[in-house]
Amino acid sequence: MSLYTDYLTEIETRKGEGLHPKPIDDGALVAELITQIEDAGNEHRKDSLQFFIYNTLPGTTSAAGVKAQFLKRIILGDAIVAEITPDFAFELLSHMKGGPSVEVLLDLALGADAAISAQAGDVLKTQVFLYDADMARLGDAYKAGNAVAKEVLESYAKAEFFTKLPAVEDEIKVVTYIAAEGDISTDLLSPGNQAHSRSDRELHGKCMISPAAQAEIQALQAQHPGKRVMLIAEKGTMGVGSSRMSGVNNVALWAGKQASPYVPFVNIAPVVAGTNGISPIFATTVDVTGGIGLNLKNWVKKTDEDGKPILNNDGNPILEQTYSVETGTVLTIDAKNKKLCDEAGKELVDIASAFTPQKVEFMKAGGSYAIVFGKKLQTYAAQTLGIEPTPVFAPNKEISVEGQGLTAVEKIFNRNAVGVLGGKVLHAGSDVRVRVNIVGSQDTTGLMTAQELEAMAATVISPIVDGAYQSGCHTASVWDKKAQVNIPKLMNFMNNFGVITARDPKGVYHSMTDVIHKVLNDITVDDWAIIVGGDSHTRMSKGVAFGADSGTVALALATGEATMPIPQSVKVTFKGTMQPHMDFRDVVHATQAQMLKQCGDNVFQGRVIEVHIGTLLADQAFTFTDWTAEMKAKASICISQDDTLIESLEIAKSRIQIMIDKGMDNAAGTLAGLIAKADARINEIRSGEKPALAPDANAKYFAEVVVDLDLIDEPMIADPDVNNADVSKRYTHDTIRPVSYYGGTKKVDLGFVGSCMVHKGDIKIVAQMLKNLEKATGKVEFNAPLIVAAPTYNIIDELKAEGDWEILQKYSGFEFDDLKPKTTNRTEYENILYLERPGCNLCMGNQEKAEKGDTVLATSTRLFQGRVVEDTAEKKGESLLASTPVVVLSAILGRTPSADEYKSAVEGIELTKFAPPLEKTGLARSIQF
Repeated sequence: MSLYTDYLTEIETRKGEGLHPKPIDDGALVAELITQIEDAGNEHRKDSLQFFIYNTLPGTTSAAGVKAQFLKRIILGDAIVAEITPDFAFELLSHMKGGPSVEVLLDLALGADAAISAQAGDVLKTQVFLYDADMARLGDAYKAGNAVAKEVLESYAKAEFFTKLPAVEDEIKVVTYIAAEGDISTDLLSPGNQAHSRSDRELHGKCMISPAAQAEIQALQAQHPGKRVMLIAEKGTMGVGSSRMSGVNNVALWAGKQASPYVPFVNIAPVVAGTNGISPIFATTVDVTGGIGLNLKNWVKKTDEDGKPILNNDGNPILEQTYSVETGTVLTIDAKNKKLCDEAGKELVDIASAFTPQKVEFMKAGGSYAIVFGKKLQTYAAQTLGIEPTPVFAPNKEISVEGQGLTAVEKIFNRNAVGVLGGKVLHAGSDVRVRVNIVGSQDTTGLMTAQELEAMAATVISPIVDGAYQSGCHTASVWDKKAQVNIPKLMNFMNNFGVITARDPKGVYHSMTDVIHKVLNDITVDDWAIIVGGDSHTRMSKGVAFGADSGTVALALATGEATMPIPQSVKVTFKGTMQPHMDFRDVVHATQAQMLKQCGDNVFQGRVIEVHIGTLLADQAFTFTDWTAEMKAKASICISQDDTLIESLEIAKSRIQIMIDKGMDNAAGTLAGLIAKADARINEIRSGEKPALAPDANAKYFAEVVVDLDLIDEPMIADPDVNNADVSKRYTHDTIRPVSYYGGTKKVDLGFVGSCMVHKGDIKIVAQMLKNLEKATGKVEFNAPLIVAAPTYNIIDELKAEGDWEILQKYSGFEFDDLKPKTTNRTEYENILYLERPGCNLCMGNQEKAEKGDTVLATSTRLFQGRVVEDTAEKKGESLLASTPVVVLSAILGRTPSADEYKSAVEGIELTKFAPPLEKTGLARSIQF
């Protein structure tokens, strides 16, 4: 059997599933195609031509390398293919983006044949994905007197690769499609339980929303030729939750435009909208594809004569519709005047925020990558020629307010800014290119990150990145056939790229399935760092971290940089004293509830939450910063005290050393370098040279929230409120209820202690509660299953050493075995304790799930419909979120506890040491960024 016949077999299989042939990334298969193309009488010649031209992936795939070399042979006349003329070969090279294609174009442009050189140079002028080695070849040729190299560099200095592109249309006709009411999570657009298929774009695209919705979108396209379908979150925000490029990919696949006629299933330029706009992460992902994201503001709060919102009987603001966007409504996006208009041309809402100069550049270029690489290319060319680059791109927005201090995030952005001239100090709203210190890739988006790296022709991690980690936590629960195929491939790619990987492709060290956010929190060793990670919960308690789509992660890995506006901040401080029976998770819930009461709206959305919580070590503080993703915050910063930060850094050092001892460091000594950086930072703090990060006393905030700990007297639960009469209120984090609300009678079908929201102290609480109950009653019986998944192996090792793991083992009916991992999903649960493998487990929704229709009480973060638990025809699944002690007690009782039962169960257990820290006022403004 040849690779080609294997491919034909796969094609037939996919045809039965309603799928087209899978795009080719294997160079050996392309080599077979070429052999058949060159054989005039071959029975497979016609199909081989089609596959070669239209179905071979570009970038740095091995397939692209073989394709580029064959096209080079055709251009040089060494191979003759009637259907692929030299001109057409050049066109095909122009669509291959970079890597092997750029290498071939440089070979031809710098070659001896003048006519070919000129034509290759013209094609090169349209390319932007050049790396240092490519630019160096051009620079060296120019210095040696090569005329074509000079022409290409002059073109780059003028940014003709951008200026010669078609402008964004002045008017864009759209037809609306309401994808759902309320917040639309990326789970609706790219379900977590279909994570295995994300790198197969056509297959994964079939899981968006529903087959019925896909048919409705196609019907709208047929009814409205020439118009673009705009997907809408009615009475909600579009794209909340996980940071999935696959969500935007799917929307673009169904409602966008094909990026290239020679690259299948890669679409760009989707149009999405929400009554409350687009979530921060999703907005970035839309930019990656050159799309448009609109804030419709089509529902507004009804107000009284004093301008205050009028509330209904449930205490929620009454909304009034200002204009309709029901499915099938034709609207006009007036890009020139930045207005959304109805079919008659009447203005409905200002959309200037969607058409900033920078966003318009992304739209024109077909995505933000081309702009990032283009600016770098223009700068290099101008420097090489010794001239000033032609002003082409929108200047960075630089906001500097005289006499105004800096928030914590403003300080970090100023310290890491690239290309800011004259030592200018920038405030919120400024557009900034910043250096990225730490990058994280997780395993269910990692395959897409690898694809993005291949597409942008990157082969090695940027040398300016301090450290990067590829996790294995999202596929930890079930090592099924899909994971067995995908994950080793991913780990091998990332390991070769220079990333520290959870699994060793060589099999030397034990596979680590530690939760990615916990590892990133450990390897972040500077409170002034910027972290980018492929998951919305990339929210470190050291530095400032941004959850990102797989493409932004790829860009950070390849360039060591990211570009974004400096976000506004909301300051959160605390007063009062915690009750001894309260858990820190209740402080998290109280912050949300008290913020909504104080501010009326979710002031956290799209902003940085600067939380002054510095008496807690990084592990425990992470519970707060992690949760901020669910508040739709852009990021969160923990303001720590000096001694606490030093202790957190010492813990981080010890955990990095464990990774080194296990053999996880690479040839570049990345992990050892992080320990050295931690030591340097500790010395700076101890010497007083540079204390722990703190805002200036005269910093300006969008809002300030003060959480009163004295008001927290009983545990609280975040309720998805699945039966709320207002559909838009279901599956949100707005409903926070005290445990007494349920009267000790709400049935609980399953408890889950795990995910990134828990730390070592949480698992110790589980053990201590079991010990206490055993002492009081002689034994512990569960009336509902309890799943416990520690976030990391280190935690388990420490619990074993401290004597806590033994009691968990005693009551467990199942304990994970790395030598024999589960290969199938668990579909039914017994009323026992399950000790699961470190990782995300139920929180992910792509592997383990509760039984359909269950009411689950979890320490997780996700309320999304169908994520942790799916519905039945009779009952909606519920995933209520609570503290560890509430979850454990509920699993033992089989119901929510009363307040008195809870207090009795936690008596004598130290739940948290949190106390409001002393306020840190402005540090010396002399600190140099």
